[in-house]
Amino acid sequence: IDTSHGISLQNGAVPGEQGKQEKSVKRGNWGNQIEFVLTSVGYAVGLGNVWRFPYLCYRNGGGAFMFPYFIMLVFCGIPLFFMELSFGQFASQGCLGVWRVSPMFKGVGYGMMVVSTYIGIYYNVVICIAFYYFFVSMTRVLPWTYCSNPWNTPDCVGVLDGNLSSRAALNLTQLLNTTQKRTSPSEEYWRRYVLNLSDDIGNLGEVRLPLLGCLGVSWVVVFLCLIKGVKSSGKVVYFTATFPYVVLTILFVRGITLEGALTGIMYYLTPQWDKILNAKVWGDAASQIFYSLGCAWGGLITMASYNKFNNNCYRDSIIISITNCATSVYAGFVIFSILGFMANHLGVDVSKVADHGPGLAFVAYPEALTLLPISPLWSILFFFMLILLGLGTQFCLLETLVTAIVDEVGNEWIIRKKTFVTLGVAVAGFLLGVPLTTQAGIYWLLLMDNYAASFSLVVISCIMCVAIMYIYGHRNYFKDIEMMLGFPPPLFFQICWRFISPAIIFFILVFTVIQYRPISYNEYVYPTWAITIGFLMALSSVICIPIYAIYKVCRSEGDTLLERLKNATKASKDWGPALPEHRSGRYAPAFSPSTESHLEVQPLQPEKGQSEAVAASPVQGSNGSAHSQDSRL
Repeated sequence: IDTSHGISLQNGAVPGEQGKQEKSVKRGNWGNQIEFVLTSVGYAVGLGNVWRFPYLCYRNGGGAFMFPYFIMLVFCGIPLFFMELSFGQFASQGCLGVWRVSPMFKGVGYGMMVVSTYIGIYYNVVICIAFYYFFVSMTRVLPWTYCSNPWNTPDCVGVLDGNLSSRAALNLTQLLNTTQKRTSPSEEYWRRYVLNLSDDIGNLGEVRLPLLGCLGVSWVVVFLCLIKGVKSSGKVVYFTATFPYVVLTILFVRGITLEGALTGIMYYLTPQWDKILNAKVWGDAASQIFYSLGCAWGGLITMASYNKFNNNCYRDSIIISITNCATSVYAGFVIFSILGFMANHLGVDVSKVADHGPGLAFVAYPEALTLLPISPLWSILFFFMLILLGLGTQFCLLETLVTAIVDEVGNEWIIRKKTFVTLGVAVAGFLLGVPLTTQAGIYWLLLMDNYAASFSLVVISCIMCVAIMYIYGHRNYFKDIEMMLGFPPPLFFQICWRFISPAIIFFILVFTVIQYRPISYNEYVYPTWAITIGFLMALSSVICIPIYAIYKVCRSEGDTLLERLKNATKASKDWGPALPEHRSGRYAPAFSPSTESHLEVQPLQPEKGQSEAVAASPVQGSNGSAHSQDSRL
């Protein structure tokens, strides 16, 4: 692309129009700004906001948890979010192409792709289970209401079984004993019917065909929404990103009108200030912000790369981050009002019924819904909301992989065949997800969730901060942002990017290592070989970084190791804004053809070539030349 623009400039054509034309035809852009904001909101707001945050909040001191949570949002969440958006938007490249900024660190981009692959595989399995529950909710009586089904055990005690008034007359101790032993019909439905759970992670058993069918449905939906890339997904998000809020509000209004809802909400919000001095609470707050915003997945860079060059991504990053956290807090009200109602109905403490993860979404909450009149309606709404929340994230995960592949190959042919790339990635994702629909599938799903996307994200993010701020140089990056937005990043963000955010990320890493406990699921403890596989998954994304760095240094020019390192970390010639009309200042294409060939003949002395190029180009001001010289050192 660059050479053709060089020619068009010398022919005296207007570069802007042709460039605009080529860019939109080749890569595509968002239809408008709202599409980008909605897509990013859909990406950041996922299942974790519903099933992880409310539980963390309740476990870590209720309202007191909001304090560390919002501090971490301000000092780590928003700055990282803004950094990734501005990074992708400036270069208009996916998570691989942006590393022209410092080619040695391209392994970070490959690491992001590996992480997105893992998450994309298991995330769609969770969506497929939600699809399954959504379909079976279309009955007059929800199948997990009573204990009279063939899959139930004698221990099963439903909340609606038997005469409640006579049970309430039993003395309290007896009731508590039965609740401790009782398994709910929804739990037995989940474990014994939907999953038909095997006893061990190695014992795969058979593939659960209903789940396999739903997995096919969810991949087809994702593929159809991305068939035209951001052009089609940008239209879909008008629905998928907004409708969950409608459902949340309906469930919220239904929830707070129930008896006992207030107890549940008090449980969720009552601050226990003593917990604020506990390091674990701060660690949980930092990790939750970090994972919930989707930093270091590569998705933010990819979505921002389809923005117009001068879009105000500073404003967008603040809007999206705050929306994400507000959604988490709001979802807590929805979850805990209904759990409080159920606890009140059973006459137990809220902590007995509170749960998180799949246990909340597929066991505790569905059971509480059976107590409501017209329960299938609420169930259909709840699972429809889960499906939409999951799909919003899944679109971006798939688009990240496809964009990275297409940008990397980068020729005309693959850009035209982008739909087939999307299809290929979707089919591969479906086939890799098949083992997760077996009887041991949930064990593998939790293994991937705990290992594939925990430590590695923190490491990737930390290296990204260091590479941009210290290797490329913070002054250069701030000037790039000023060129793009018209103002440099506010002082607060400059300080966060250089010192505070990397420190917080490092704290999360140390905290994760100290807090590490081998994974278990209910009573089942994972065997050593499974945990080893988990660590290998975590390592597989991080290992890309040193491997690629070594490869790049070996391939770089230079006589000594130091020269090679310098050349490997130096921004490549084609780093900068993608469109020629935006390449001003030190990115100005002010080379005459002779100097350009001269540069290529003498790659060993880039500095000399550079200075001659500057001397030969009267267009570039002395300030600009000094600047480009400075940035190369």
